[in-house]
Amino acid sequence: MIPQPQSAFRALSDPTRRDILRLLARQDMTIAEVTDRFDITRPAVKKHLTILQEGNLIRVQAKGRERVNSLNPAGMAPVLDWLQVFDSFWDDRLGALKTTIEKDNR
Repeated sequence: MIPQPQSAFRALSDPTRRDILRLLARQDMTIAEVTDRFDITRPAVKKHLTILQEGNLIRVQAKGRERVNSLNPAGMAPVLDWLQVFDSFWDDRLGALKTTIEKDNR
């Protein structure tokens, strides 16, 4: 099955979830450790982490009684694939701009 970007985009749509991803990019964290970094309740953090996991952007591993959350960089692949369509758009536009500027400078 090819990963779909919808759940990843949903996860990325919230600024708190994007901040959580930045934290997890630096180090793996438990729910309690993530909660300590935000002025929101533990259940709210748990909900954000669940949405990130559903988007395949994080992995959750049980270690004893704790659940450790870690970034899943491969989960960004569907988002990056979708965004690459726009890379070629900007490459074409910037290439045309460069040609125009070089032509005007002659």
